[in-house]
Amino acid sequence: MAMRRAAQQAARFAMGPHVPHIAPAARSLHASAGSKKIVGVFYKGGEYADRNPNFVGCAEHALGIRGWLESKGHQYIVTDDKDGPNCELEKHIADAHVLITTPFHPAYVTADRIARAKNLELLLTAGIGSDHVDLPAAAAAGLTVAEVTGSNTVSVAEDQLMRVLVLVRNFLPGHHQAISGEWDVAGVAHRAYDLEGKTVGTVGAGRIGRLLLQRLRPFNCRLLYHDRLRIDPALEAETGAQFEAELDAMLPKCDVVVLNMPLTEKTRGMFEKERIARMKKGVIIVNNARGAIMDTQAVADACATGHIAGYGGDVWHPQPAPKDHPWRYMPNNAMTPHISGTTIDGQLRYAAGVKDMLERYFQGQDFPVQNYIVKEGKLAGQYQ
Repeated sequence: MAMRRAAQQAARFAMGPHVPHIAPAARSLHASAGSKKIVGVFYKGGEYADRNPNFVGCAEHALGIRGWLESKGHQYIVTDDKDGPNCELEKHIADAHVLITTPFHPAYVTADRIARAKNLELLLTAGIGSDHVDLPAAAAAGLTVAEVTGSNTVSVAEDQLMRVLVLVRNFLPGHHQAISGEWDVAGVAHRAYDLEGKTVGTVGAGRIGRLLLQRLRPFNCRLLYHDRLRIDPALEAETGAQFEAELDAMLPKCDVVVLNMPLTEKTRGMFEKERIARMKKGVIIVNNARGAIMDTQAVADACATGHIAGYGGDVWHPQPAPKDHPWRYMPNNAMTPHISGTTIDGQLRYAAGVKDMLERYFQGQDFPVQNYIVKEGKLAGQYQ
């Protein structure tokens, strides 16, 4: 099946084991002298490209930095063609100095691509989440990998809250009735609930998880969170969120579970059949983190039996999702393409962040410390 073939291909791009802190091989932390070749890979805007002047995240508008880069004497190649040996990206990877990619249309930066990119110095993610890069290979090659930390945290947290409400209130069947000319109140009401009084747990309480907890507080939910570290006591008091040290102790308590962790070798496949079975029957799951954190078929099966009452998110494995991906067809899903972090506001923030880092790179300056994913051979803590 197409989905299986695509998943196998994506698996080849998975990160290998953690590499120790090593000195960069032969590549500079800052820009070498002279004009640079910068390659950007973004999703195609098509007929929508010119409908909004702030739609800078598409390939046609290319983060709005083309004129600025070219005025400084740099070459800027932009494409949406990223897969296969004859794609446009392959034509430029060998002599590119900087590669800009995005989680919304991921160009998988494999160890093989890194080995062939002899001039490559810098990998930038326009957005948050750099798991489409073979990070150990990048570290071993002495590359710098950075992303625009915080650029779309509000965008994603708002989207998560929306999906929680859509699934808890059983909104989608009612909407489908409205557009198909039907009217069946019972078909919606028999499994529609209030969010108030429910137990909502977030697995991960980083920037997005904390924003979600703050946005859930007015709904008078019982809020739980699991993370490696406790959040600030003042924020615990503000949100009323309770820390759960053991993930498997928290999950059965939750009516709603939201995933907020990066994809690493530790989190890949974390929610498999057995862990899902231990969750409360009728649980709602929202995953805007990464699709590969879940066992794809286990989720589809649990939705089919009703053990998962609703599953929503915008991340898949692989991406783009093939047409026969089971999450497209499982009942009570609130799935979309990978869109939550690429709102117009989010695009403007991560475009500005990319420009800022390029400016610093050209001038030999360090980036904001929180933006580094790989620096001088060392992976950021969340990817270790």
